Amino acid sequence: MKIDITNLFNGSNEVIAIDRGIDLSNLQYGGYFPIQNGVSVKGSIYQNAGIVYFEAAVSFKFNGFCDRCAEDIERNYDFSIKRILVSSLAYGDDYDDYIVVENGELLLEELIGEEILFFLPSKMLCKDDCKGICPQCGKNLNLGKCGCKKEADPRMAALFDLKLPD
Repeated sequence: MKIDITNLFNGSNEVIAIDRGIDLSNLQYGGYFPIQNGVSVKGSIYQNAGIVYFEAAVSFKFNGFCDRCAEDIERNYDFSIKRILVSSLAYGDDYDDYIVVENGELLLEELIGEEILFFLPSKMLCKDDCKGICPQCGKNLNLGKCGCKKEADPRMAALFDLKLPD
């Protein structure tokens, strides 16, 4: 969805309300597509003292896999966005708070997709203390211990060969 904000850049006091669902089923995260039921975006775009603001509340359901044990994960996420919209940036400006809107048209799906990718953790875990899977037999260690014998770390082999004086 393209939102024309040219009037706001020209000083208009109108408020552009946003209340829509966005299909981001093609958003890729960690090799899969975790957003199957759409994203809800509610907010507004407005101008105050010559500065154009974008504020929105974003909510979506995440369907994915734990990066340690590969169990299914289903979570609801909510977060808010507050950014300043500009038509261009000067060299050296802090880019974190600004969104450059070329030709006065804000691409809502692109913006929300980028914000979701910044919001999601780099590693998705089923729980904070996930134990993962056994590297030998593949058992999910969250369900209990496996019967595999743990091998010593090969980096420690030289220490095992040391003989201590009597």
